Formats: sequence, structure tokens, C-alpha cells
Amino acid sequence: MAAITVKNIPDDLYLKLKDSASKNHRSINSEVIACLDKVLTSKLIDPDEYLVGVRQIREKIDAPVLTDEFLNSAKKEGRP
Repeated sequence: MAAITVKNIPDDLYLKLKDSASKNHRSINSEVIACLDKVLTSKLIDPDEYLVGVRQIREKIDAPVLTDEFLNSAKKEGRP
């Protein structure tokens, strides 16, 4: 397995990395690998495909349409 050394990491960036590693229960090395993997293997999302999926989910659930009128009515409901 390959190894690399990263030099001159700014203190604030190192603290963010250390905090993220702690929150994810990982070593700093494992967190660096996870961050690199996320950035280097992520793919761009096609907005049209994403919206198709959202609309399909929306059709499956029974929820009101969130218009301004509906939201204003909901905010006023129960108030004196």
C-alpha cells in the first residue's frame, strides 16, 4: 500500500481534520483517506435526473403543497 506525507498543513485545517476524525471515530490518517476518497470519487449530479427522483418521491407521499397561502395559514393556526 502506498504512503504519502503531507507537510505544512495550516493549523486551522488540521484542527478541523482532527475534529472530523473524532466525530467519525477514525484516526486522522483514516479521516484523510475518507476525505480524499469522497472528493476524488464523487460524481456530479445531473439536476434533471435528481428532480425526476424528487418528483417520484413526492407522488408517493401524501403531503400538502407548500404554497405561501398554506404556510401563512399554518403559521397563524393556534395563535390568538
